[in-house]
Amino acid sequence: MSSPSRLTPEIAAGFARIALGHVTRPWPYKLDQVLAGEDDLAAPRRLHPIFFGSFDWHSCVHGYWLLAAVRRRFPDHAVATGIDARFAAAFTEEAVEGERAFLRRPTARGFERPYGWAWLLKLQAELIGLGGPWAARLAPLAADFADRFRSHLPLATYPVRTGVHSSTAFALALALDYARAAGDLDLEDLLRAKALSWYAGDRDCQAWEPSGEDFLSPALMEAECLRRVLPAEDFRAWFAGFLPRAAAGDPASLFTPASVSDRSDGKIAHLDGLNLSRAWCWRSLAGALDPSDPAAAAASAAAEAHLAASLPHVAGDYMGEHWLASFALLALTAGAVR
Repeated sequence: MSSPSRLTPEIAAGFARIALGHVTRPWPYKLDQVLAGEDDLAAPRRLHPIFFGSFDWHSCVHGYWLLAAVRRRFPDHAVATGIDARFAAAFTEEAVEGERAFLRRPTARGFERPYGWAWLLKLQAELIGLGGPWAARLAPLAADFADRFRSHLPLATYPVRTGVHSSTAFALALALDYARAAGDLDLEDLLRAKALSWYAGDRDCQAWEPSGEDFLSPALMEAECLRRVLPAEDFRAWFAGFLPRAAAGDPASLFTPASVSDRSDGKIAHLDGLNLSRAWCWRSLAGALDPSDPAAAAASAAAEAHLAASLPHVAGDYMGEHWLASFALLALTAGAVR
C-alpha cells in the first residue's frame, strides 16, 4: 500500500475489508480475564458475543469503530452493504446484554482499563455520528463504560505515562470524543479536569522514547490530549513550553520513525502502530499550531515521514493486520472534517 496524504474511498474500502475479515475471526484470541473458578472458563464467543474476534477484545472493538467510520464517511461505497450486514448480526439486544453480563462479574473491575474502555466509547461516538439504530442498541454498554470512567478517575491520583494500553492520555482523548458526541457534559467536565490536573504543568519533555513495545508516543499522546481540552491560544502556549525545541526537530526521537525488525512478533509489530499513531498526533498538533510557527511545519513533515514508514505494512502478518488499519485511519483523517 502506498502512502497517500489523505483518506480515499479506495483506501477506506480496503481498510474495511481488512476489518470485516477479522472482527469475526475467532482464533487466535487473547483473553483479558481473571478467573474466579472453573465455571469462568469458556470460549471467547460465549464470553464476548460481539467482540470475540480480532485476536483480543479491544482490537475487535476498534475494528468495529473502523467499520463505522468508513460507513459514515463513504455511505455510497459498495463496502457499506457488508458493514450494514455485520452490524445487524453483531449489535443485537441479546449480544449487548452478553457483553454487559461479563462486566458485572466481580473479577471484571479492571477489564480492559483504560484502553478498551476508551475504544468502546469511541465506537459509540462514531455510531452516534453515523445515525441509524446501532447507537441506541449499543448505548447501554457504552453507559456502563462511561460509568467506569466516572468511578475510576476520581481514584486515579497519577497518570500512566506509557506507550501501551495503560496510557491515560490516550484514554482521556478518546473518551472526550464520546462525551461530546453523547452530550454528556458531566463526563466531559471530569475528563477535562483530570487531563489538566495530570498534564497542564508539564514542561520541557525529554521524550525518552520509543520503548521496544510502544504503539503510542507518551509525549505526543499527552499533547494530543491537551489539544482537546485547552483553548487554542492556551494550547499553543502550553505546547511551546512542553516541546520548546520542536521547530528544530528536537527531541529527535519524536521526529524519527521507529524501525520494525520483525512484523510477525506481536510486540515488535507495535512499533508500526507507534509510527501511525505519531502520524495521527503530529497531524492534529500541526493543525492546532499557528501556521507561522516553524514547529507546525516540523510537525507536518514528521507526520508524513511516520506515515510513509508504516502505512505500507497495515496488511500482511496477522499480528499487525488485526489492528493497524484503525491507527492508519486515525492518521489519514487527522485534521479533517469529521
